Amino acid sequence: MNIVDVHDPLRVNRNPDDIEVLLASGNFMQDDFIIFKIELRLYIEKIHETLGEYSLITSFVETDKGTVEMIYDEGFRGEKSLSRASQFLTSNLGISALVLRSIISLREKLG
Repeated sequence: MNIVDVHDPLRVNRNPDDIEVLLASGNFMQDDFIIFKIELRLYIEKIHETLGEYSLITSFVETDKGTVEMIYDEGFRGEKSLSRASQFLTSNLGISALVLRSIISLREKLG
């Protein structure tokens, strides 16, 4: 099962402009789910001449029971927004929150 938890799924219906891998080839268990991969994905939606890039950053979690992509952050975040988001998550235990949100979303869809 592949879940895109974005109000308008067309916003992520293309290859991301950049990807930051937070966990690859990992096989850890969380609530009966095996987590294989965790990524942050950057989609640049527009460029304003004074504000710069409008970034949509999503989290992508791949498990043995499906994948979930959901909004992590969006807005005019300046340059290197993906790198800053990744550093924040890895230094503040935010990865566990991403995993738990993703598992909740998968459980709701799996019934």
